[in-house]
Amino acid sequence: MSLYEPTQHPGRQALQQWEAAKPRNYYTSDTSFQRWLRLYLGETLDAHEEAFSAFGETVATVIGPLLKVNEQRENLPRLERYTHIGERCEAVQFHPNYHEAGRHIWRSGILAVQRDPGRLFEQAALFYLLTHEGEGGHACPIACTAGLIRALQQHGSDDLKARYLPPLLERDYDRAHRGAQFLTEIQGGSDVGANIVRAEPAVEYPGAWRITGEKWFCSVIDADQFLMTARPVGAPAGTKGLGCFLVPRRLPDGSLNRFFVRRLKDKLGTRLMASAETDFDGALAWPIGELSQGFKIAVGLVLNTSRWMNALACAGIMRRAFIEADTFATYREAFGAPIRRYPMVQENLAFIRVLTEAALASTLALTAIFNRLDDGLATPADKAVFRFLVNANKYITAVDASEAVHRAIDVLGGNGAIEDFSILPRLYRDQVVLENWEGTPNVLALQVMRDLARLNLVEPVVATLRAWLAEVNAPALAAEKRSTEAALEAVLPPLGVALTATDQMQAHARRLTERLMRVVQATLLLRRAQWDIQQGAPTDMPDVAGLFIKRFLVPGYDPLGDAEWTTRLARLTTPLTDTLAVTS
Repeated sequence: MSLYEPTQHPGRQALQQWEAAKPRNYYTSDTSFQRWLRLYLGETLDAHEEAFSAFGETVATVIGPLLKVNEQRENLPRLERYTHIGERCEAVQFHPNYHEAGRHIWRSGILAVQRDPGRLFEQAALFYLLTHEGEGGHACPIACTAGLIRALQQHGSDDLKARYLPPLLERDYDRAHRGAQFLTEIQGGSDVGANIVRAEPAVEYPGAWRITGEKWFCSVIDADQFLMTARPVGAPAGTKGLGCFLVPRRLPDGSLNRFFVRRLKDKLGTRLMASAETDFDGALAWPIGELSQGFKIAVGLVLNTSRWMNALACAGIMRRAFIEADTFATYREAFGAPIRRYPMVQENLAFIRVLTEAALASTLALTAIFNRLDDGLATPADKAVFRFLVNANKYITAVDASEAVHRAIDVLGGNGAIEDFSILPRLYRDQVVLENWEGTPNVLALQVMRDLARLNLVEPVVATLRAWLAEVNAPALAAEKRSTEAALEAVLPPLGVALTATDQMQAHARRLTERLMRVVQATLLLRRAQWDIQQGAPTDMPDVAGLFIKRFLVPGYDPLGDAEWTTRLARLTTPLTDTLAVTS
């Protein structure tokens, strides 16, 4: 047969091997994630592994292929404001694959777990596995719905909870309600205190309000329930005057509420999820909690939930980027050898892996604290660390995920930029959006600094870090522990200056937030390495922590002067495909 027969070309055969080598189960093939869960859940993980494994396989073999077709431009959502007989419906039409994927996702119980407190690790694991496919049109609706559930559970009236909570917790996608959150206005952006959408009492509906004005960025515009901020007539300016409201898509009599979709946003990423510019003209709404607590509810519950889940999504995207690059590097040959043998490719793979583990380290630590808050078991220190970590962690994981996907594209070379060659271009586009959703890096870094100063968070955060570091006593980790302790002490003086000098805070908020978060992540990586050593299991986590600490915490570290550089890279880049036979 001719050498150029398409199925026999050696380069194409290598690509076929690459495709075949990718795991068909994102849970069973991710042994490090399993160990992270075991670290926090112990033996209770056993009760969930079957469900996690089933969903990990479903995402890889069912949901992924559905979304790949759905992502094609001709299959993206489109706005249909009127029915065929001229009735106003403000509807969004999706490709059938979108809803089929949704059925599999909702069936996992990813939102139903919120019926009971203390189940955040279940939700976190399912969400992490789902986001191996990027945002996929469903991750954002899940995060928005999760936040709305939390707001209703904690602040909704009995009538509001009875009417609107059950469909949000439904496992049947075709009967479930999805939530959305509309805060952003054209003049405000991150400056939510500048919002001018107004609320007036609905005299014909005691206890209800009417919302009027324009919201500039309405993600999940097809949702059944909208959580919105609006300023009641006569309320003060700024964030203190904002109320939090639930605006149903349809009223109790089945009629469409008074909102009008101007257009769908043509976004770079997260294209499968419909975002819109929307006008509200006396839309009927019900308050969630006290009006004076509206901003606190919207941020403290809803946005914080989204920021936690945003970080999980970034970790899932990083893991998928690693899978694509690692398996490709195993089968792609150049100059007579698989490209994974070349140190610069190994460096890319190693850094993707290290950034992924760091994201899991900080995000799962945040999950544990969040879980204790839900259970009512959180200490004052937990509350302080949560307030710091929920913002700082969203910032650092989003920035790192962009780097990780970029490095994965670099491994694939020119193929990495081709939309239908791999998922990487979609992940990269989605990641641009995730980096700016729920607070841009600048906004989040400034919020971290202001919280540290205003709420006196430095002492409990530092005390918690020192307590975690005290758990690390393995001789093999001693040098890395000293470097981490030194980095913590080094960041405190400039941090103290910035917290008392506005100009320094404005100029260096991102640098200081990043340095403090690198100490947090290094500490948690060492804590995991210590646990692995105590378990007596084979582990490369000391190498993971060591590379992370050298890159981010050791002053003046230069790989050019590190005689162990290439051997460390080689240890960290053992082919993923070597373990697939027993883990997929």
